[in-house]
Amino acid sequence: MKTRKDMKRQAVACLKKHYFIFVAVCLISAYLGSEFSLSIRRLGIGVNPLDNVYTVNMGGLVVHQGLSDVVDKALQGQISEGRELSRQIRQQAIDDSKDDHPSFARTKGVLAGIINDISSGSIFVTLIAAVHSLLGSADVTMNIFIVLSFLMPLMLWFFLQNMFIVVSRRMFLEGRCYKKVPIRRFLFLFSVRRWLKTCWTMAVVSVFEILWALTIVGIFVKYYSYYLVPYILAENPDIGTLEAISLSRKMMVGHKWQCFVFELSFLGWDLLGLVTLGITDLLFASPYKVASFCEYYVELRHLAKAQEVENAWKLNDVYLYQTASPQDIAFAYGDVLKILKRPVEDLSEFTGFRGFLMRWFGVLLMYTKRERAYEEGQARLQRIAALREAADGEVYPSRLFPLPERAGIRIEPLRYIRNYSMASLVLMFFIFSMFGWLWEVCLHMVNHGVFVNRGVLHGPWLPIYGSGAVLILVLLKRLRAHPVKEFFAILFLCGFVEYMTSWVLEGLTGGKRWWDYTGYFLNLHGRICAEGLLVFGIGGMIVVYVAAPILDSVLRRIRRKVMVPLCIGLLCLFLGDLAWSAITPNTGTGITAPQIVTVRGEQYPQITTEKGSF
Repeated sequence: MKTRKDMKRQAVACLKKHYFIFVAVCLISAYLGSEFSLSIRRLGIGVNPLDNVYTVNMGGLVVHQGLSDVVDKALQGQISEGRELSRQIRQQAIDDSKDDHPSFARTKGVLAGIINDISSGSIFVTLIAAVHSLLGSADVTMNIFIVLSFLMPLMLWFFLQNMFIVVSRRMFLEGRCYKKVPIRRFLFLFSVRRWLKTCWTMAVVSVFEILWALTIVGIFVKYYSYYLVPYILAENPDIGTLEAISLSRKMMVGHKWQCFVFELSFLGWDLLGLVTLGITDLLFASPYKVASFCEYYVELRHLAKAQEVENAWKLNDVYLYQTASPQDIAFAYGDVLKILKRPVEDLSEFTGFRGFLMRWFGVLLMYTKRERAYEEGQARLQRIAALREAADGEVYPSRLFPLPERAGIRIEPLRYIRNYSMASLVLMFFIFSMFGWLWEVCLHMVNHGVFVNRGVLHGPWLPIYGSGAVLILVLLKRLRAHPVKEFFAILFLCGFVEYMTSWVLEGLTGGKRWWDYTGYFLNLHGRICAEGLLVFGIGGMIVVYVAAPILDSVLRRIRRKVMVPLCIGLLCLFLGDLAWSAITPNTGTGITAPQIVTVRGEQYPQITTEKGSF
């Protein structure tokens, strides 16, 4: 058996290969409360809102009250008192936020409203009042919510928290042997249809540990007896509940003290985590520990098989520890190999300025027969590249997993890594600009009951929507194959465009502001805010991976003799509107002037934005 030093050295090597995905796994586990949650608590992240208390005035008496007090009053049938307490807590939270940095204001916006509703308990009062009105009994309502308050965390623990420990072990074990661990492996238990079975087994283990904790010996001994169950389930989620528990117990015979000492060897990292408020835990120590104990499990697995421990043969995922042979790959991926062997048509690369535009920005000057053939060839190469990973042994060969999975090759219906012609980009600019205008107009009509021609221009378009979509497609073309990078790049790009647009418009129009996010949670100088960027980020991902490919496929069917005049005509109308609006910009109530709204008998200016009145 390897020494602790050797196992840790192997764990570090594995962590270097898959650092970002392993850190992400541990972060998700910490946020879910499966493991490592102490690390984020040290940073003050994930604090329970029930612990927040505020100083409020209740009938002339100044007291400290919190969300739990609001819920308690509502459950007792004191709905009016609960609403009043909730209102005071909400106002106190808003006032407190004004004393902090302006970026953390909570006075306007959907995000700020959600935070205020939850922290003040108003959302819970409304829900409880609805149930109380329906049932007509405060006692029945209280009993229902008591049961729900018990069942909801229990269901979260049963269906997600315990199960995710098994998923994390699977990700780490695959990372030992393979160059890549795809994000789709988070759905490993779903793909083999053993999610519920795994949840049940982990729940039984937890119950056993609780019962054994009632005895003196069980606190220590049984904890290590069941230590390997998540690893066993990660390898074979089809194993029986009692079989997994029994196998872990037998594999740990003679190794409990050894495992304890192994855990103790990370004491230095634990102390460093205290000093750094959990930062080193999140960024290194947590994934390092998991990787190290995966190596420990592998060593105990080899011993169990060598000693022919009962049911050790059920640890039968051979390719979790070694890459598949060419014969095995040929057997499981025969259809894929046939596709890989087919000759691909000669794709003569475009050179010069045309080639530069295609490679870096995904822009086609013209959509000719040659470019059409090139696009089809590129689509084929993209599908082959996705299939090659498993056939070449870069990722775990899921078709060789002991549990059967659905055979056949799945091809994505939308080809999002494509080049767009200039005509398609122009028409998509107007389509998204008009969609944005329609969205703004309809949203304002719903909120205020009046029609307002939104935006600085007079025509039925908001160019910030269209320009944002086109810029995302063009400037971020080389990131489309990496959705996570694409998402954060969209946030940065949209934030930059929105901020600069606000600054330029304000300078050109003598200080008028077409939107102002002052008071929105996480805003920057009132020009951009987290809420708007989040909407743009999600919308941008929809544009890149869904909307733009669909629209482009439709637009390519339009004949060139129709498409070119259409583009020219729209551009002429837009440029004319732009020139007119530069002289007499579109202004007025609901555009540059604030809309006055009434809340609880008091009037407030409702700031409108070119991206939506949230």
